[in-house]
Order: sequence, then structure tokens, then C-alpha cells
Amino acid sequence: MKKRTLLSFVLLLCMLLMSACGETGGETTTITTTSNADAGQTSTASGTSESETASESNPTTLQHTTVVPDPVVTTRRAVVAVVPIPISGSAVYGERTGTSETYTGLEPLPLRDFTAQDPENTRALSTERVNHSYGVSKDALPHRTSVNNQAYFERFGAFTLDQSGEKVIYLSFDCGYENGYTAVILDVLKEKGVPAAFFITGTYLKSAPEMVARMINDGHVVGNHSHKHANFSAISRERMALELKGVDDVLRTKFGYSSPFFRFPEGSYSECALDLVQSLGYKSVFWSSAYADWDTSNQKGRAYAFNTVTSRLHPGCVLLLHSVSKDNAEAMGDIIDWARAQGYEFKAL
Repeated sequence: MKKRTLLSFVLLLCMLLMSACGETGGETTTITTTSNADAGQTSTASGTSESETASESNPTTLQHTTVVPDPVVTTRRAVVAVVPIPISGSAVYGERTGTSETYTGLEPLPLRDFTAQDPENTRALSTERVNHSYGVSKDALPHRTSVNNQAYFERFGAFTLDQSGEKVIYLSFDCGYENGYTAVILDVLKEKGVPAAFFITGTYLKSAPEMVARMINDGHVVGNHSHKHANFSAISRERMALELKGVDDVLRTKFGYSSPFFRFPEGSYSECALDLVQSLGYKSVFWSSAYADWDTSNQKGRAYAFNTVTSRLHPGCVLLLHSVSKDNAEAMGDIIDWARAQGYEFKAL
């Protein structure tokens, strides 16, 4: 009987001890969980919090670490929000009334006179064909060919190189037809706040009027690239005037817009052609850097476009690209970012 009583007493004591241990353990678990929640810690799958893991490697900065947003992302968002595309002061705009008469909502502009001066070329200006050349720039310096070209072009008011010495780039595109990439390029330019000049033909005006309207409304220059992409060294002065008129008439009546910039088709010109274009109030715009990007069947990839373009940039560069190029569209953002990182500024004509 005494043994049975002693055994019962021992069992009762063990139960009391086990109960006491369970209550204490519950309190510890509750305290730990509450502490983690108060500290804002996130538990990982292994049961170890991120804060605890960080504490092991850097215990002095655990408690009050501040998360800073990615500065690159922050900068890009700021660009979209606050950097407008600089508008060329040389272009003429109709009043913005929202009219349905034009693709832009700008009031139509009156037509201007395109009578060719000295139609018979009585001064015997040379009509010999010259194909524009520019040389491949290296080491961030303009090629001597472009320097010499600018010296020759001065008397015709033409432009191929800014010789101020400033790190500026004039971005331009030739547009003869639409290939689906112009909108992508315009999106990038808008995001980056970069102005450009788009030289368009009469064919492009007719086939992609909404795209031209966007160029204008986004603040870009829309230049004259001739009505039918004619070789100006092989046509009369009167025909040259009609080629210019064909584009300008449509820009004025259907877009409420006009600009004084012209680019010779294929870069082919003559002394006589330079004189005629100047006499009609246009500035002929050539280029000091370009590459073979117009062949849509021979695109070489985004990296090739980026490396080729950036390796040829130089202060005062007039950069010619073609909007039909997939490579250009894909590399455009990187080209702009790289150029700016080197201290270049993109300027409007």
C-alpha cells in the first residue's frame, strides 16, 4: 500500500513538472513571435528571418537599414516626366485649334511661291553630280572630309558639321517608306526627351500621314526630302523647285506645318542644285556620320548598330540614320544613354 501511494505521488509530481515546462515554453514562443512582428522581419522558408541573416554578416546596420530606390530607374522616370523635346525655332506652325482639316489639329498654312530663279542656269553653275562623302570618324573626332565639306558648303548655307567644338549631336532620319519601326523610335525619343529631324518624301507623306503628324506634335523637325526622291544633279532647276513644292504644299495644307530644312535624295547634288535650294529659302542638311542601315535584308543586330554608331560619334556630329532599320529601333535607347554618359547633348536643327 505504501509502495502504491509512493508511486502515485511520483507520477503526480512528474505531471506537475511537465505541465510547468509546457507553459514556460509557450510563453517563450509567444514572446519570440511578437518580437519578430514588431521588428517587421520577414520569415524565410527555413524559419530564419532576413533580418537575422543580415545581422550575421553586418550586425551594426541591421536595425535601421533604409531601402533606397534604384537610382537608374528613378532617373529614367524623371526624364519622362520633366524633360520636353526641344522644338526647333525655325519651323512654322499653324494655330492649334484642333481642326479636323489637318492631321495635326493645326490650322492650315498658306501656300508659298516656289518659282525657280534663273531657270535656264544662265550663270553656268556646274551641274556635275557630286555624291556626298563624309569619312569614318574615329577617336571622337570629325573626319577631315566632313571638315572640308563644311568649308565648301558655307557659301550655300548648307550644313554637315557643327564646328563650334561643343559636344552636340544632331540626330536625323531619312524616311522614304514605313517599315513598322518609326513608332518605336518615336517612343524612345519621347521617353528620353531627345529631338530629331525626320526628312520625308512625298510618298511617305501619302502613306503614313498619322506618323508624320506624331513627329510634328511630338516637337520634332519634319524636313523636306523631295516629292519623288529625285536625283537633283540630273534635273532642271524648275523641276527641283517642283520637287520641294510637292512636299511643302502637303505639309502646309494637311499638317499646318513647314520647315526650312532639305536633304538631297541619296546625298547627290551639284553646285547648281545647292544654289537653287538656297534661293528658295531652304538649308541643305547633309551628315558627318552614318552607316549602311537602310538595307532591311541585311540587318546585323542591336549590338552592331550600337557599336557602329557610338564609335563614330564626335563633337558637332550630324548623324544620319534610317527609320526602316530594326537594329536602329532596338539600339536607340542605348545609343542615347551612352552618348549622354560621354557628355554629349542632342540638339534640334
